[in-house]
Amino acid sequence: MTRLAHQLLRSAAERLSRRDLFGAAALAAWLGAPRPALARKPLYSDSIYTRLLGVRPLLSCRGHTTIYGGSLMPPEVLRAMAEANDHFVDMYEINEAAGRRIAEVMKAEAALVTAGSFSAMLLGAAACLTGKDPAKIDALPHPTWPRRECLIPKGHRVVYDRAYRAAGMTIVEVDGKEQLANAIGERTAMIGALGGVDRGRRPGVPTIEEMAEIGKRAGVPVLIDAASELPPVSSLTRYTALGADLTVISGGKGLQGPQSTGILAGRRDLIEAATLNHAPNANIGRGMKVGKEEIIGLIVALNLYIDLDHDAVHERWNKKARFLAEQLQDIPGLRADFRMNSYGFGDVRITWDRTKIPLTGQEAFRRLMSGEPRILYYEDDQGGTLQTRCMKDGDEILAARRLRQFFLDEARS
Repeated sequence: MTRLAHQLLRSAAERLSRRDLFGAAALAAWLGAPRPALARKPLYSDSIYTRLLGVRPLLSCRGHTTIYGGSLMPPEVLRAMAEANDHFVDMYEINEAAGRRIAEVMKAEAALVTAGSFSAMLLGAAACLTGKDPAKIDALPHPTWPRRECLIPKGHRVVYDRAYRAAGMTIVEVDGKEQLANAIGERTAMIGALGGVDRGRRPGVPTIEEMAEIGKRAGVPVLIDAASELPPVSSLTRYTALGADLTVISGGKGLQGPQSTGILAGRRDLIEAATLNHAPNANIGRGMKVGKEEIIGLIVALNLYIDLDHDAVHERWNKKARFLAEQLQDIPGLRADFRMNSYGFGDVRITWDRTKIPLTGQEAFRRLMSGEPRILYYEDDQGGTLQTRCMKDGDEILAARRLRQFFLDEARS
């Protein structure tokens, strides 16, 4: 082998990035070098998490999930956060300025950066409870006045709506839009809704538009938990356009901003009340402070997101998902189907014949999470769902190789 060829292979091996690895393997074959020598080193074995804490990273085949780290921030966001660390600022000023920019993008009257979407839900509830009354703000989370109930239809309930209880509200569950309208009274402070219900319409579950209309007629604010509703990009403005009073968006999911950020946007009077409840004020939101670097990171992430060619982004995700599905064909007992989901992009549904692959869905997930690389996906009793929206280029190759070998090894001949 020539000296130049050796140098090329050595350079590729040292970088050992995803695309570089597979390109280098092909180069090795072309030059006559033994291919396994380059491919043996696991790409996910060396990370700062492992070096500092002994924690092995995950190769994500699922969407943005808080318990698995949220999202990977773009380089522009990281650079902006590092630059933000060079200066001190007045936190009241930066909060106000950031809110103006978010409100402009979301076509809302006002907005506020929060410490994640749960924080936005809590602060939105606090605003509905207290308004700008200093005595009421001081009383939370123990309101002493009657108007402290939050009405939520059954189809809109999620575990995260405990944020409203954390603010001091009492949740009253109702069944359908008629019962919702009839339940509104002097004790009703807010109506809670879940943005995702409109993606999977179910009989008897009121739509966001129906709930906004009910709230408007009764003079009761409606808060939409749309934390996970990006994509589509229209979710940034849709709920306000439908008449919602407050909208919650996660900063660390679809926007790919800092995981510890969120957005509360909506009516000016309610955002002003939420701001009074929020840090740096010593009120119920004091422990939910957002750093100056995180605020800058969120704004940069938001600016980047609205400028994306979203169709092109979705097609990149779909291309990876189709590749995964193709690579998982012809495995005895395994079925891998590319399909479009309710968000408007593709994922891969995997199921298997347990007479040929004798594993439950949970058993397969545990084994795939314990190997190298550790494969993370949406597991269930029948199999699982693979998404590619969180993948870096080349991750789909690593995931396909690991999944294919795993199921081939587990399949009975």
